[in-house]
Amino acid sequence: MPDWNEPIRKLLAGLKLAPAREAEIVEELAQHAGDRYRDLKSGGATGAEARRLTLDELGGHELLARGLRAVERPDAPEPVVLGAGGGGRLLSGLGQDIRYGFRTLRKNPGFTAVAMLALALGIGANTAIFSVVNAVLLRPLAYPDPDRLLTIFETTSEFSQSSVAYPNYLDWRRESRAFTDMGAFRNDDVNFTGAGEPEQVSGEYVSASLFPMLGVTPFLGRNFLPGEDRPGAACAVMLSYNFWKGRFGADLNILGKTLTLNAVSCAVAGVLPAGLRLREEARVFVPIEQWSSVELHSREVRPGLRVIGRLKPGVSIEAAQAEITSISQGLARQYPAANAGHGAKLARVKDDMVKNIRPTLLLLMGAVGFVLIIACANVANLLLARSTARKREFAIRAALGAERGRVVRQLLTESVLLSLGAALIGLLLARWGTSLVLAAAPGSLPRAAEIGIDPYVLLFTLAVSVVTGVLFGLAPAFHGANANPQESLKEGARGAGGGRHRAEGVFVAVEIGLAVILLAGAGLMMQSVWRLWQVDPGFNTSNVLTTHVALSPTVMDSPPGIRLAYRQLLGRVAAIPGVRSAAITALVPLGDDDSEISYWAGTGPQPPQDQTTSAMFYIVTPDYPGVMQIPLRRGRFFTDRDNLASLPVAVIDEVLASHIFPGRDPVGRQLSVILLGPVQIVGVVGHVKHWGLDSDDTAKIRDQIYFPFLQVPDQFMSAAVAGLTLALRTVPEPLSLVSAVRAQVAGPTRDQPIYAVRTMEQIISESLAERRFTMLMLIIFAATALLLAAVGIYGVMAYAVTRRTHELGIRGALGASRGEIVGLVLLQGMRLAAIGLAGGLIAALALTRFMAGMLYGVRPADPATLAAVTLLLGGIALLACYIPARRATAVDPAVALRCE
Repeated sequence: MPDWNEPIRKLLAGLKLAPAREAEIVEELAQHAGDRYRDLKSGGATGAEARRLTLDELGGHELLARGLRAVERPDAPEPVVLGAGGGGRLLSGLGQDIRYGFRTLRKNPGFTAVAMLALALGIGANTAIFSVVNAVLLRPLAYPDPDRLLTIFETTSEFSQSSVAYPNYLDWRRESRAFTDMGAFRNDDVNFTGAGEPEQVSGEYVSASLFPMLGVTPFLGRNFLPGEDRPGAACAVMLSYNFWKGRFGADLNILGKTLTLNAVSCAVAGVLPAGLRLREEARVFVPIEQWSSVELHSREVRPGLRVIGRLKPGVSIEAAQAEITSISQGLARQYPAANAGHGAKLARVKDDMVKNIRPTLLLLMGAVGFVLIIACANVANLLLARSTARKREFAIRAALGAERGRVVRQLLTESVLLSLGAALIGLLLARWGTSLVLAAAPGSLPRAAEIGIDPYVLLFTLAVSVVTGVLFGLAPAFHGANANPQESLKEGARGAGGGRHRAEGVFVAVEIGLAVILLAGAGLMMQSVWRLWQVDPGFNTSNVLTTHVALSPTVMDSPPGIRLAYRQLLGRVAAIPGVRSAAITALVPLGDDDSEISYWAGTGPQPPQDQTTSAMFYIVTPDYPGVMQIPLRRGRFFTDRDNLASLPVAVIDEVLASHIFPGRDPVGRQLSVILLGPVQIVGVVGHVKHWGLDSDDTAKIRDQIYFPFLQVPDQFMSAAVAGLTLALRTVPEPLSLVSAVRAQVAGPTRDQPIYAVRTMEQIISESLAERRFTMLMLIIFAATALLLAAVGIYGVMAYAVTRRTHELGIRGALGASRGEIVGLVLLQGMRLAAIGLAGGLIAALALTRFMAGMLYGVRPADPATLAAVTLLLGGIALLACYIPARRATAVDPAVALRCE
């Protein structure tokens, strides 16, 4: 590569430029000459020919001097267009722009690092959130033709989406012509024994039609045969891929081996593929007819059954909805006691899966977009400041004939290169950020295992980086292209046009406005979570330990044996030092389970289903109110004398009492419970917030009935004890007793495991997980926005003080006090802050109303929150302006005047 510096210095000798300016021009022309030389050589020219042509295109002594003197003397002839012979070729010019852009960024490592870091924060945060949105909301389900898979719910006056009675499912499947097939499933825990330590594993009872209908091909073995999904058939089981790999070491000879589930021997029929996401926790799958419960074939009971159907090609959802509605109406007429008032509703499987989390993810996607805009505004301000420092470079380009479009293209290329570099850093931050999101996300986040950086996420990141590079580079590019070469090349020229300062102000105002919106959202969510923690759940949450218990398979077929086993278990656990009281319950408030049952006042015959009322149904032992410390309002609670030999009794909560017996004492009165018949009310207790601290007051089913465990009829006992919970009130910290509880529950047979161990405080915390997740993400984004906005204000004000050094020096020389100078600078900065705050408050009032469904106890336009946000941002803006203002007062007027 020839040395271009010396020839160019000779060309410039006659201009008598200042050394610093001459060095800038030599470097600029040498870069252009090097680019042109390489282009000519790549086109086939020899080294000598390429050097000669390059010097010719520079214009020689006379042409170069003429072009530069045109800047010094307005009456000079028109400048020569540099590189007119070959610079017009787009690809060649773009290559030059990229090479020059890399050199420019490399020459300014401080600026490049700061700008890339700011952009990387915005791009990385957007990538992390998009990776979640992509996996949860955008990516299709991993089944053939997933859009034709529909979830079919029952509907009632109380629930728009209810579980399905198994006989109704069978009728739907038999009578429907809109679906190729349907499948049903329900989740249940099973006791796994006979292969090492006893273990309670999460399972699914599935119809034999389910997996073929979904299009699932087993990784090993086969799907269930129709003959295996019949009462009395030999038990078969399919394993999830992860359970097969983890518990059985990926044994390829697993097929045909026998596993013991709930004391029943089941032969392994197959292993499901790794990508199956029917339910993340499920480990074993058993034919649904193997669930030996009277509830399965009872049309009056909806035992948590879910149904999925696959639409036939060419059949619309509307047509399928009309058909399933017609079938349901026929069933209501045929079975009024069980189906009156029940309908059916269709929803796409994917839409149903993500309906609860969709608003949260869209909110976070919007919030993180604001962070990116703030980062872009910050970098745009940095580039504007840098473009002022490079005004002589742009003037030289213009003097040598560069068109404005070429200068704009060069600067946009630099900004895009800057953004692409930030995208690489952002991807690294996104990998860490995605892990943070998953760690903070609620456990119910659907499709969480599919979240990651995939090609779609990479494409999104690339698109975002290019678009942001262009957006934040436009203002500096047009500012640089519009530089006046005559003014810029004059010795002593300083300052920049008012257009640049107005752009700075706009960017700062936008940053502050967006920060207001994010801080307002974060503040509202913080208030909501804090208020929810103050809600009385209706019981004492402190020092309560809960754990599911699986009884020994040897007693599960004997109702008397089950009752005896639980009495013995409670006796052993209650004797543990530190345990105050122990009880068994079928439901835990605010937990994952619910159990509704129909009832009616009096002892008359069962009315049609649409004329009954539903209540939460708690099967408990006598000490349950003592463990949970639920207040007794009237009457008494259960005792050990409330058993099968005594009159059936129940305790109701105060909500049911006011609903059925307004103004009357319900103690001693009777009501009837479906499948159980008449029961006598012996007590009234306080209402417990079962559905959630925030949503229980608006739930359609709030009535609560407590029924004694010892009075559960024999035919329902096996089903009733599936998943029963042991609840303990302790003196020490509850989790410190887990080992002792496990040992006592195991009993002499050592085959009764405990699982799902949680304190009540953990359960309440998990019930608020989605709100806490939203709050945490908004706090992180708001803090980032606040930091970027503060840096932006400081940067603009620091540059403004530097630019006004001469003016401030004159003011000081003329007698202005330090306070007056500080006030002048603060006034300029706080004017920008006030505009941003005003715009942000207006936008926050408009946008936070979309969060109304996520808030509790606070309005979207909460004055206290908006006032606190305004004071916080105003104070930070004041501090960011004050530091440069104080620096301005330290300038010696004599020094400031000499700067000119």
